Amino acid sequence: MAELLQQLQSTPQGLTTQAAKQRLEEYGANLLKPKKKSDTLTLLLAQFQSPIILILIAAAILSIFLNDKTDALIILIIVLVSGLLGFWQERGAADAIEKLLLIVQIKANVLRDGKSVDILVEEIVPGDVVCLAAGDNIPGDCIILDSKDLFVNEAALTGETYPVAKVDGVLPLQTPLSQRTNTLFMGTYVVSGTAKALVVGTGKETEFGKVSQRLKFRPPETEFEHGVRQFGYFLMEVTLLLVLGIFAGNLLLKRPVLDSFLFALALAVGLTPQLLPAIISINLAHGAKQMAHKSVIVKRLAAIENFGSMNVLCSDKTGTLTEGVVRIHSAVDYKGNESDRVLFYAYLNAIFETGFVNPIDQAIRSDRTFDISGYQKLDEVPYDFIRKRLSILVAKDHTQLVISKGALQSIINVCSFVETGECTIVELNSLQAQIQQRFEALGQEGFRVLGVAYRNPTTTTLSKEDESDMTFLGYLVFFDPPKPGIIHTITELKQAGVSLKIITGDSHAVAASLSQQIGLSQPKILAGLDLHEMSDEALMHQVNLIDVFAEVEPNQKEDIILALKKAGNVVGYMGDGINDASALHAADVGISVNSAVDVAKEAADIVLLEQDLDVLLQGIGEGRITFANTLKYVFMATSANFGNMFSMAGASLLLPFFPLLPKQILLTNLMTDFPEMTIATDRVDQEMVKQPHRWDIKFIRNFMIVFGMLSSVFDYLTFCILLLILHSTPNQFRTGWFMESVISASMIVLVIRTRQPFFQSKPGKYLLIATITIGIVTLLLPFTPLAKLFGFQPLPISFILALGVIVALYITAAEKVKQKFYRQIKF
Repeated sequence: MAELLQQLQSTPQGLTTQAAKQRLEEYGANLLKPKKKSDTLTLLLAQFQSPIILILIAAAILSIFLNDKTDALIILIIVLVSGLLGFWQERGAADAIEKLLLIVQIKANVLRDGKSVDILVEEIVPGDVVCLAAGDNIPGDCIILDSKDLFVNEAALTGETYPVAKVDGVLPLQTPLSQRTNTLFMGTYVVSGTAKALVVGTGKETEFGKVSQRLKFRPPETEFEHGVRQFGYFLMEVTLLLVLGIFAGNLLLKRPVLDSFLFALALAVGLTPQLLPAIISINLAHGAKQMAHKSVIVKRLAAIENFGSMNVLCSDKTGTLTEGVVRIHSAVDYKGNESDRVLFYAYLNAIFETGFVNPIDQAIRSDRTFDISGYQKLDEVPYDFIRKRLSILVAKDHTQLVISKGALQSIINVCSFVETGECTIVELNSLQAQIQQRFEALGQEGFRVLGVAYRNPTTTTLSKEDESDMTFLGYLVFFDPPKPGIIHTITELKQAGVSLKIITGDSHAVAASLSQQIGLSQPKILAGLDLHEMSDEALMHQVNLIDVFAEVEPNQKEDIILALKKAGNVVGYMGDGINDASALHAADVGISVNSAVDVAKEAADIVLLEQDLDVLLQGIGEGRITFANTLKYVFMATSANFGNMFSMAGASLLLPFFPLLPKQILLTNLMTDFPEMTIATDRVDQEMVKQPHRWDIKFIRNFMIVFGMLSSVFDYLTFCILLLILHSTPNQFRTGWFMESVISASMIVLVIRTRQPFFQSKPGKYLLIATITIGIVTLLLPFTPLAKLFGFQPLPISFILALGVIVALYITAAEKVKQKFYRQIKF
């Protein structure tokens, strides 16, 4: 070990701050993959990554060399301004999220300058000495310097579900990874015990880093991300077909190839909601900031949409449904009589345990203090979620005593005898039925009950095998009352379309008692033992009907979550313990609290600063507002764009001239983006928040076709009036249609943003201001010096009045169609 410390130029007291800083520069941050760059230049360039935009820029540059400089420059300027708008919005969103994530960053305890300090995990470097306790993530590959009763979960690396014992020592270099009992690996976590360990590898140089490089790990795709991807494919197909058709049609009409190409590309840009990534980022960032005001921190932005869509919430009872402060009600012998001896033995067990901090042992230690000056701890077998018990070996006056406490059935399984009096021991078989009856009776009263047992061995060490032939001493009876107002909160969750399912390790009787206390009349309860015997298919068909899962083992939590997802639910799971990590990963929305152990907080998508369902309920509302506003943009952009582009495609093939020039199409697209960019701050109707909604590509397609076609009907009406009644010139036609197109697209936002009549649903302040401003700018633009640059000209008052009538008719028709649409198609 001394040789390894020398190689790493470290000491058992850790590194100096200066040495750690130098190594951080040398080795880089302790990350499996570099942080996603959000620097100014990268973010700016990302706005111009769309293939269509790049082709358009290339075509515009080609136009400059073919002596069409003015139009080409205007096209480039419009594309640049559009990109800058997206950049400005995304930059603000990225900054906001970085600040929020600082609140819930995972830290590690290390020795720096000989002192124990907490630093960010990404700042760990080779040579650091880390101090570990139960629930801590292993922040890098480490060699153990010293440890006590250390057990580590290595499932992420080896697939082995049982905790692995780890000890300090020296092993041969050729020892296989699975047998390196002196080594801790990044990506694993401490189940119980404590240790000091020397970091020898960080980031990509760890064993976990090498695996992740080979497998290219990425977070599972959320339902919302899947929906966006499907939507992207759908738009790509529509755009490709439309652009190729228009380009071919214009060539057949013997129009200039480059002009036809630019026109087709401009149409493609107009049809594509290129601001969708920016709008999604803005909406999510705005939602995350709003949720932060309500003590909900979002770690993974995409989870906000799932949070709003969530219709099932799974949660443990402790601290969520109950006050979370466990108290001892009594310590009794097998007959139910108060027993100081039971409490004293439990106190010895709790005071000497060195595993993870837990409310049970805290309750025992704080309930009453005993004089233990004559006792010395010799050894310990920490609690784990397979055995469900904790054993301590102590000595006094050369006499050894093993004390075990844990789940009653787990304790009974290792007992052969029962103490019926201080000097009276009888066989367990004769009293086992009576012990079980008392346990169930206490459970039915709502108490959590543990068993206490002991044995007098002759050894000075302790192993799991020594937990046998023990003597049952009595019960520890705990209570944790329901939170005040929890019945009202659960009712509100139900009204919001979220069904609560309790997943607990407590007995059937305790779970049933609590269920009744919190207002679940005649709950359907499934015990872990029955769960074992069910097939995956049977569980999937039953899981929606179950209210409470009792006596559940840690690995069964994940099975329940997966069954709920297969049954068609969007599932949230709330957990804060070591045994919740796999369930948090499996859920659509993993929810933890800021006081949770590292492994739970790391696995969570959303972290609550307060362990309270009321806080969660407020967060769900914000998630639904964010989801609703994102969908508004999709509805607005696709319906208006599709309608305009469909109209333009038809007009370009019917008219002897281009209905709009490429620069005019891009300007139309840019101006209609302004109102849509304020959508994150828009008000959302209560009906969109009351119930969960999910991404529905079929509904979006129907919406796009219905309202796109409606837009086209009034576009063609505009064409007819401009050409057949007002006898417009090409420039007057383009000016008139530009004005009608921009104003109607801006005004229609106010109609389709709500299911209610638009005059009854008040829009957000910024959306209203942006809509009115764009309308005024559009009306004035043909009368400004810029008109000539864009190929516009002032219109007679008769033209403007006619266009005003068309816009008014369009808004009225859209309102009528909207009411009928929502009556026939449910979302």
